[in-house]
Amino acid sequence: MAGMELQNTVKEALNALYHHPDDGVRMQADRWLQEFQRTLDAWQVADNLLHDASSNLETLIFCSQTLRSKVQRDFEELPAEAFRPLRDSLNTLLKKFHKGPPKVRTQISLAVSALAVHVPVEDWGDGGILKWLREEMSSHPECVPGFLELLKVLPEEVFDYRIAARPERRRQFEKELASAMEDALSILTACLKADELKEQVLEAFASWLRLTRGISASVLASHPLVLIALSSLSSDILSEAAVNVTSELIHCSVVGSLSDVSVQMPLIQVVVPCVMSLMAQLDDPSKDEEDVKAIARLFADMGDSYVKLIATGSDESMMIVLALLKVTSLPEFDIASMTFNFWHNLQVYLTERDIYLSFGNEASIEAERNRRLQIFHSSYESLVSLVSFRVQYPEDYLVLSKEDLKDFKQTRYAVADVLVDAALVLGGEAILKILYMKFVEAMARCGSDECSEWRPVEAALYCIRAIAEYVSVVEAEVMPQVMSLLPKLPHQPQLLQTVCLTIGAYSKWLDASSSGLSVLPSLVDILMSGMSTSEDTAAAAALAFRHICDDCRKKLCGSLDGLFHIYHRAVYAEGTFRVSAEDSLHLVEALSMVITELPLEHAKKAMEALCLPVVTPLQEIINQGPVVLGQKGARELTVHIDRLAYIFRYVNHPEAVADAIQRLWPIFKAIFDIRAWDMRTMESLCKACKYAVRTSGRFMGLTIGAMLEEIQGLYQHHHQPCFLYLSSEVIKIFGSDPSCSEYLKVLIEALFSHTTRLLTSIQDFTSRPDIADDCFLLASRCIRYCPQIFILSAVFPSLVDCAMIGITVQHREASNSILSFLTDVFDLAHSPEGMQYHPIRDSIIIPRGAAITRILIASLTGALPSSRFETVTYALGALARTYGVKALEWARETVSAIPATAVTEVERSRFLQALSEAATGVNIKALMPPIEELSDVCRRNRTVQEIVQEALRPLDLNVAL
Repeated sequence: MAGMELQNTVKEALNALYHHPDDGVRMQADRWLQEFQRTLDAWQVADNLLHDASSNLETLIFCSQTLRSKVQRDFEELPAEAFRPLRDSLNTLLKKFHKGPPKVRTQISLAVSALAVHVPVEDWGDGGILKWLREEMSSHPECVPGFLELLKVLPEEVFDYRIAARPERRRQFEKELASAMEDALSILTACLKADELKEQVLEAFASWLRLTRGISASVLASHPLVLIALSSLSSDILSEAAVNVTSELIHCSVVGSLSDVSVQMPLIQVVVPCVMSLMAQLDDPSKDEEDVKAIARLFADMGDSYVKLIATGSDESMMIVLALLKVTSLPEFDIASMTFNFWHNLQVYLTERDIYLSFGNEASIEAERNRRLQIFHSSYESLVSLVSFRVQYPEDYLVLSKEDLKDFKQTRYAVADVLVDAALVLGGEAILKILYMKFVEAMARCGSDECSEWRPVEAALYCIRAIAEYVSVVEAEVMPQVMSLLPKLPHQPQLLQTVCLTIGAYSKWLDASSSGLSVLPSLVDILMSGMSTSEDTAAAAALAFRHICDDCRKKLCGSLDGLFHIYHRAVYAEGTFRVSAEDSLHLVEALSMVITELPLEHAKKAMEALCLPVVTPLQEIINQGPVVLGQKGARELTVHIDRLAYIFRYVNHPEAVADAIQRLWPIFKAIFDIRAWDMRTMESLCKACKYAVRTSGRFMGLTIGAMLEEIQGLYQHHHQPCFLYLSSEVIKIFGSDPSCSEYLKVLIEALFSHTTRLLTSIQDFTSRPDIADDCFLLASRCIRYCPQIFILSAVFPSLVDCAMIGITVQHREASNSILSFLTDVFDLAHSPEGMQYHPIRDSIIIPRGAAITRILIASLTGALPSSRFETVTYALGALARTYGVKALEWARETVSAIPATAVTEVERSRFLQALSEAATGVNIKALMPPIEELSDVCRRNRTVQEIVQEALRPLDLNVAL
């Protein structure tokens, strides 16, 4: 298509995209424009249209974005001689759009910055981009605003990984800018003469400060740009830019250790007084919320940057603490919460013993720690009062949107974290006393009816619950009072929910307290009310019931009748109980843990009673015949099977569980036989069997054989991944048992041979990722627990071949399982018991070594997402460790196949050197950077990635057997 014709087509497509009434036409135009942006023609067309005076705003924005994207991602498409014309054209455009439109000017500035990332100083000419920029600004003073935007975005592009520069070049660019820092600040200082440019100058200064901490604190302390920024903090016009600069100055002067103080002090002494002078503005009614937020941000930055200095408790640092308390007290939560990170970090520096090691002996350490804790005691007491009210339900809570309700919950979680920090500084009992006083005060204003005054009571109780873990189980002053007051509270739903959760949170205290047993009946009555009030209160009550039964199980062994009464009401959904099927599992777990404390014979009887209401409905369904069983909805079965799973999991009596599973096996087998096609039911049933196997272990006797025979036969017809998952648990428990070896050998060969027939191409892995995932998880289990069966079996080689096919499956869990399996195979010889299998493993891996290496390196360089980098690297490192020189030869052969246009000889050498060091046993984590560099280089843009994958072709397997 001729140039002018293509330009017109772009304009027409943009017009259709923005103005055509038909959605289909707009989508078609959008697709065409996206494809156009990837073409070589896009360079010239975008450039021409930007220079064309007749181009409308939509065209200018699209073409500036296109040109910016092309420079960022596709610069390597251009011949070397194209750089100068491109730079000059962008420069002309920068001057053309120096007054706007702003969106276009920004895109052009980003394009020039990206060009500077790609092109070294010596190739740029004119002394590099900073000197070139200075000359352009001198020659064209009317265009200075546009050039200032370029100066602002330039250092930001160091961290823009959309630019397809090689890692080495990116590091070099950062050094170039750092060395040109003085030039940049000199340009900015010169621009201060024009008042109308000051805001832009300060924004650009903040950007350069973010780039490097290379300027000394003493130089910055007296720099004109710093002085202007600090003096502008009170200016309405410049305040945002001044705040950004000041924030960066605070970050520049961060105190990493107390030895930094003398180095950073010149700057700290200039910055801190200026920020502290703003404290009065936090209360100024004339300041809008954004102004207050900006000032609060500076105080929060000071707290975070100087926390180590503040933790020493000097008089000067306590002034900052007072200011931060002031910020915490502000009514807007998003402003007050800016300080929460500081309070947490300060807590760490006050309480962690390692912080005090420099003080020498234990006595000195303890003395200094106590001194500091005492200094900050009142600050954290104030903090508790300043945050605790924020958890109170708003008056309009009933009409809150889902989003607002979510925000409110997040607020409560954040406050709970702050209270925990305070408890670590002051001690749980000290916080408890403060909160108890608020609780009592709130109760005095709340009658027994569901009055509006329940909200302060609930808030205080929520806070008391938040610190439960930090209150001693022998606390005898406040908690007995709290527990005695709970039955007197109205059963307003939100309050009742928090009451139930508080009871559960203090279950350990109830177990340890001398008064615990006497108050338990009244507390259980509250939980029963919770189960009857609403779904939310029922959920809270069921959870609390589980905690109480867990921690007070010995006390409750004599109360089984009462506990079973509650259990039956929940499971049979009798009366007014509103416990959901999911929450009823908490009650199943609760009873199971109490039964665990019984002697074996009593436990067996109690377990029968526990299973009865669960088994009866299943038996009734089965009694209606296979047709009815096959037609039932999965939920009608799984609700009961899941309860059995919890019983098998939490009744820690192996013999009792083994007896139960033996009695129930006919029911399980009937469901397996009729419902094997139903994934949901099978997953639920296999989970129940898994917990039975895990708890019963070798007490399962004949049942385990029947179970294995069942899943082995069904898997070949129904391919349910959960059959593999259940087999993994069996292998873990019985893998090393010689008496089971014949069973397991047949099981393993049947499952794996069938799976390898299912997974013969990458498309099979993509369509059946769950089978792949569970298959290779099972294979890894076999290596760990029964190598004597697995390594010697006929399926081992075919499973390695299968793994090679599936490594590059995009499904995260499946890919990770395959890679972990291969890592386990490579590492087999490094375990004492694995040495004997060395020759067998080598006979399988060595013929495939070159292909495996090629697939792994292809995965690193683009065949798998970069998020899998670490897992692939561990597999490659294990291969190198095990096969040494051979693995290096395979790797050298692979990377040599990558064209020089994609990877340089230096990059290849660094990668191979890292792999060589991995082969000698160096920690692979230390070798990640050079390996990651090859990955980044090969992924730097789509064209390069395609070149690399075409060269490596990971899915074309040529296995020499």
